Amino acid sequence: MDQVAKHPALARSGRSALSGMLGEIYQQLGLAWEFLGLQCRHWDGFRRTRKGVLACPICGKVKDAAEAWLLLPRDGRKQIGRMRLPRGKAMFPDKKTATIVSDAIDFHGAALRVDVTEQHKSSILGRAINIAEDRVARLAERGVECWVDSSLVHLRLVPRSGKDARRWTGAMVCELPRKTLRQLPVLVDFDGRGRFAGLCVFSSRPRTKRES
Repeated sequence: MDQVAKHPALARSGRSALSGMLGEIYQQLGLAWEFLGLQCRHWDGFRRTRKGVLACPICGKVKDAAEAWLLLPRDGRKQIGRMRLPRGKAMFPDKKTATIVSDAIDFHGAALRVDVTEQHKSSILGRAINIAEDRVARLAERGVECWVDSSLVHLRLVPRSGKDARRWTGAMVCELPRKTLRQLPVLVDFDGRGRFAGLCVFSSRPRTKRES
């Protein structure tokens, strides 16, 4: 990259075909170096540069700097980021400043989103309220959405839209009449002591020709 940057054609006034080609080569070399840097494991640690920042002497990455790209293996388990949880010690003025993580990925047709926020102030219908800290993970797959936060695990089979959205309601299982229970395609898992262990829901979504 240094040899390309010091080429005499780039020092001349005006733009020529050679200088344009050298500029494109420099950009491609920079992009290649950035991807090679993603493979660096920083075995030699970080050293302080002349500018006073800590950087890897191998790839030049500045310590704790945000990466613009991700490098994932084609086979095997992929890992992006790490587990982040809210601390709940400070109150933030709004959701934007309280956000720790807000990221999403489409993975082989399944949509995954993770949001982690600290406690912050908000408003509903003009009234000021405090929103508690939370970590929410949402997985959507062919019309089925699973929502996991700090207090609830919510499984949704039908999107809340259209005319049937207003008829939706919720109740404890023990509060439902037997006639309603017989219509629910749900199996409840429990251990030998009768403690809740899981839930199995039979999907009512019709199968497509590709799935059959």
